[in-house]
Amino acid sequence: MGKKVDVENLVGAHEIAKRLSLKNPHTIHVWRTRHKDFPKPIAKLKTAMIWDWNDIQLWISNRSNRS
Repeated sequence: MGKKVDVENLVGAHEIAKRLSLKNPHTIHVWRTRHKDFPKPIAKLKTAMIWDWNDIQLWISNRSNRS
């Protein structure tokens, strides 16, 4: 059985960028390829990847704590 996720927490690159106040959603894909510890998407669709917002928040928090 897969991970249970609240539908409100399902986000694509555009939603992540918007929630993080980033101007370019492509930044998310750059991070994904550049940072091996970037969260894995919970689903890969033909035209999009879907993440759990909680995973993204945790990753951002852990990166902020490194400074």
